[in-house]
Amino acid sequence: MSRRVVIDSLAFGHEGSSLQGELPLAALTRLDDLLTDSAGSLAYRIEGRVGYAKRSQLLLQVDGVLRLCCQRCLETLEYPLALRSLLEFVDSDGDLTQEELEDDSRDFLPAQKELDVAALIEDEILLALPTVPRHADCVLPGSGQGSAQESPFSVLAGLKSRTR
Repeated sequence: MSRRVVIDSLAFGHEGSSLQGELPLAALTRLDDLLTDSAGSLAYRIEGRVGYAKRSQLLLQVDGVLRLCCQRCLETLEYPLALRSLLEFVDSDGDLTQEELEDDSRDFLPAQKELDVAALIEDEILLALPTVPRHADCVLPGSGQGSAQESPFSVLAGLKSRTR
């Protein structure tokens, strides 16, 4: 996706359109600080449909691998991304009932005539990433991973015994 792809969110859903492609990680500039390597790309698919109350919806799917920095050991963490989001478009917040606001099965967005697909995908990725990415089984840097380290108190005890 080298050129900017823009869709009309309402028309896309009502027409049941679909769009798929590859999005280079280098194009996702807001992710730059979180990635250790921006090589590669993510596969995406967007399907339009009409949902409850005849509102336009988009089903967004994004798959790939992100190389994040583990916040514990500071090494690269291969993070598999399998993002699935159902987005429903509304004219204003006043159109939503309390039940809809509490429904976690979909997210609501304001309808847009010109919706930037790459920006939408990047927004959804940023929301899906862990707050503190880390390996399940790593240790802190410099912790010695199994090497027996001499206690500073045993060194002092050795010095004390020599002076007697």
